Amino acid sequence: MNTLLVNQSLLAYNTFGVEATARYFMEADSLAAVQTALRLPEVQGLPLLVLGGGSNLLFTRNFEGLVLKISLKGIELLDEDKQFYYVRAAAGENWHGFVQHCIAHGWAGVENLSLIPGTVGAAPIQNIGAYGVELKDVFEELQAIAIADGSLHTFSHSDCRFAYRESIFKHQAKGQYIIISVTFRLSKIPQINTSYGAISQTLAEMGIASPTIAEVSRAVIRIRQSKLPDPAELGNAGSFFKNPEIPKTQFEALQHQYPDMPAYPAATPDCVKVAAGWLIEQCGWKGKRMGNTGAHRKQALVLVNYGGASGMEIWQLAQQIQASVAEKFGICLQPEVNII
Repeated sequence: MNTLLVNQSLLAYNTFGVEATARYFMEADSLAAVQTALRLPEVQGLPLLVLGGGSNLLFTRNFEGLVLKISLKGIELLDEDKQFYYVRAAAGENWHGFVQHCIAHGWAGVENLSLIPGTVGAAPIQNIGAYGVELKDVFEELQAIAIADGSLHTFSHSDCRFAYRESIFKHQAKGQYIIISVTFRLSKIPQINTSYGAISQTLAEMGIASPTIAEVSRAVIRIRQSKLPDPAELGNAGSFFKNPEIPKTQFEALQHQYPDMPAYPAATPDCVKVAAGWLIEQCGWKGKRMGNTGAHRKQALVLVNYGGASGMEIWQLAQQIQASVAEKFGICLQPEVNII
């Protein structure tokens, strides 16, 4: 750790399990190590890829620069008031491990986000979300290093400009900062949210009428495990595409043709969020295999590596899926996964 490696295989550092090589690679476990990596003479002028858990990216080629894996660890209770605990977690903490830590301490708000792969530091970039909860709902602030000069900056909730699977770090500030830690505002009085997806049904099957945050977490884990493949067994990056938001007028026109088309409230009142997995399934992709890749048999939104697939092979499948959904529904699917 904290050593610069040359021509490092990235096979073990991406959940798709595709082979790629980094010209330079370093794993940093402290703020000082990150700042040192940015100053190394060997990497000046080269591209930089900041790597967390490798669960939200697809390597389609070798990376001709520095891959910097963030491995800072630590979770601490900074403060509390009548309503909230303020908890800071280092960027390299495993996200699900952090969620379970919060549940064990009675810190509420992240239980619906159980079993999402990745790290704490990557969570705000994507504004991760699941089962009616998004990271922005529990976010207080974060600390990040400016890549240009190694200086430390604090970003408030408004600074991050969160939107559906979006933040300033994917747009205006893309490639400018490395997140070091995230501070969360977690509730002392749990606001149990079981209205989204199959949580209520799953809790009923578990014989639970008044769930605790731990029981909500167990229900979410059960649901996710029932339909999402384990990356350790079948390479994938979870949901490959975002659920598209389309104008209400377009949705109403489609609904006449497809009455069972599922839809959810969107961030803007004149739009509707539709289920990308349903769109893909209607185009015949669910369970379909092409060479070493395909759409998963239980969830069409998840593209998988059956073994030996290249990143480009998976990306070509994704593009074919995009084209078929656009042709059938007039909807453009956008990848949730970062294509490298």
